[in-house]
Amino acid sequence: MKVGFIGLGIMGSRMATNLQRAGHELVVYNRTQAKADELVAQGAVRAASAEEVARQCRLVFTMLATPDAVEETAVGPDGFLRALPGNSLWVDCSTVNPSFTKKMAHQARKMGLRFLDAPVSGSLIPAEKGELIFLVGGPEEDLAQVRELLEVMGKNVVHVGENGQGASMKMVINMLLAQAMAAFTESLRLGTALGISEETLCQTLLNTPAAAPFLKLKQDKLLKRDFSPEFPLEWMHKDLHLASISAYEQNVALPSLQVTKELYAQAKQQGFGEEDLSAIYRLYLPDDGENQ
Repeated sequence: MKVGFIGLGIMGSRMATNLQRAGHELVVYNRTQAKADELVAQGAVRAASAEEVARQCRLVFTMLATPDAVEETAVGPDGFLRALPGNSLWVDCSTVNPSFTKKMAHQARKMGLRFLDAPVSGSLIPAEKGELIFLVGGPEEDLAQVRELLEVMGKNVVHVGENGQGASMKMVINMLLAQAMAAFTESLRLGTALGISEETLCQTLLNTPAAAPFLKLKQDKLLKRDFSPEFPLEWMHKDLHLASISAYEQNVALPSLQVTKELYAQAKQQGFGEEDLSAIYRLYLPDDGENQ
């Protein structure tokens, strides 16, 4: 199957690679063209614009960083929606807020196109291994068309409901991830201040029901101070901001979300934005990583 793929960052490049390995013909576009080089070397067609992707495909995946990037790519001056043939399917895997997703779904339908929101749960390593979890919003019949492709890139496909519900579930998951990461690093800081070693804290806390399972994947990053990005902190801050927008739109008070968002904003302000989200720990480490 010929598949268009727009957005080849940490996640998109690995998702597209798995589709390519499964034998699908790819037409790819990324604003930074060099990010497509490896896929092109393996046989993908490089498009000069998002619009050009749509001229060659009836199925387009997008994996972009922000709502603004998605909107610009879809309906901007070189947007792909106007170039897609009628009844084509757009699958947006970007992490964006639900109200924006519904806006894009409406825009697609207005142009005679179909739309699925299909953000993913997982970061670099699951993307590389094809072990993502797809959270899908949209009609069941549209999901059926692409389920096989999603199963190439992921280990599970959850049909949450109508358009916007996949994005909604992703908001909830990322809010919980961010809060768990921040709470765990605060626990480490208090524990070390009380004289317990980081190693003992990690070995103990991570084997109790109190710790979220994903935190075990961050243990080496915390202990070795290796904050190379698997999920960049700046994107988690973005997701928390989008969650706060959703909370405002739903008239829901979420005070711990707001505090957590400001912690990630502080970490970003201190220059940790391009590091892994676990770099939130650096807020609590004196002398750039040495415990007192």
